[in-house]
Amino acid sequence: MVLLLLAAVLGVVISFLVYWFLKLIADLQGWVFTSLPRGLGFHGEPPWWPLLPLAVAGVLVGAVIKYLPGRGGHSPADGFHASGAPRPVELPGIFLASVASLALGAVIGPEAPLIALGGGCAVLAVKLARRDVPANVGAVIAATGSFAAIATLLGNPLAGAFLLLEASGLGGPMAAVALIPGLLGAGIGSLIFLGLDSLTGYGTFSLAIPNLPPAPHLDVAQFGWAVAVGAAAAVVSYAIRGLALFLRPHVERRLLLLTALAGLAIGGLAIAFAEATGKPSSDVLFSGQSALPPLLEHAASYSVGALVLLIACKALAYSISLSGFRGGPTFPGMFVGAAGGIALSHLPGLPMIAGAAIGIAAMTAGMLQLPITAVLLTTLFLGANGIKVMPLTIVAVVVSFVLSKWLAGPPETPKAPQPAEEPATAPQVR
Repeated sequence: MVLLLLAAVLGVVISFLVYWFLKLIADLQGWVFTSLPRGLGFHGEPPWWPLLPLAVAGVLVGAVIKYLPGRGGHSPADGFHASGAPRPVELPGIFLASVASLALGAVIGPEAPLIALGGGCAVLAVKLARRDVPANVGAVIAATGSFAAIATLLGNPLAGAFLLLEASGLGGPMAAVALIPGLLGAGIGSLIFLGLDSLTGYGTFSLAIPNLPPAPHLDVAQFGWAVAVGAAAAVVSYAIRGLALFLRPHVERRLLLLTALAGLAIGGLAIAFAEATGKPSSDVLFSGQSALPPLLEHAASYSVGALVLLIACKALAYSISLSGFRGGPTFPGMFVGAAGGIALSHLPGLPMIAGAAIGIAAMTAGMLQLPITAVLLTTLFLGANGIKVMPLTIVAVVVSFVLSKWLAGPPETPKAPQPAEEPATAPQVR
């Protein structure tokens, strides 16, 4: 009962903090890319403007990784995984690295730092109130803070619960111990989040996709497309992660310089797309969380060539961001999958909504390696359409997950520790 009461309180506090964190990110993005250029006398954002904030982001993130405890959180190139709550001394670095990455244009999502900050702040608050917190209780408290944070971002406590449970691999009694307080904190936190939206009018900052055309009736051709898109997403996901893992050790050798160069490369890709298509550079920059609904709602305004170029630029910028910046891997993958599905819907037998759904689900499964979460996220985000096309998303997710596992190869077998040599004993003197 004490844990449940504590979970309710933490849900309120963490949701409040997450709301204003997301508001800070949104305001900084608007100020850096809209207000600041106009304040300097430009009529809107100059074509070359993304280079400046991304270079600054690279320097800031590189400095945080190099000099602050915790290296700004775990590297997103390693994928999404639950690694426990960070130490209190690591929280400032995680906050600074995530704000610099998210607000200044890196192609990275907010979910990983929010989970870390939510769990870390929850544990810190309890330890400040009572220092003698048992380790098992601290783990449940951290999980509750992470539940509340991710549920606030995703706009749904159930989606957050599945994401964290599948990522952590918890099962049996331990899953129930973590799930019940976590769900309570996430549910109450969601109410606070919605209440703040109604009071402030700033929005929920959660991914929502309204005004979509109705989903079509399913047929054999669409199931064939689900298999094909699932296979393609596995290959694309493998390439994105592979390039990020290849680049990361090179970037880490000279963090300040090479992270700034990585930012310039991301900005160059955004500029190339904008100049070639006439579309905004924000389609390539940022996580894609706020750009995904307009992409689906105005899919008809994108030519096939623009979509192909968008996929190429976004995927490359995504991979570079994973190698050096700090954030999560979820939303950029969803955006790339949606763009790919929309592009393929120009071919016979694949309606736009079905293509977008299987693209989102397949890329989410390929990047996160969490198949149940991929199906659930896609279904929840697309609402009634997501339920209608759920059989397609399941097929695409299974194909993407299995093929991406096969491409990655078997996991490395940990080396058995060598037995330590027994120290020589001096002869006994009788």
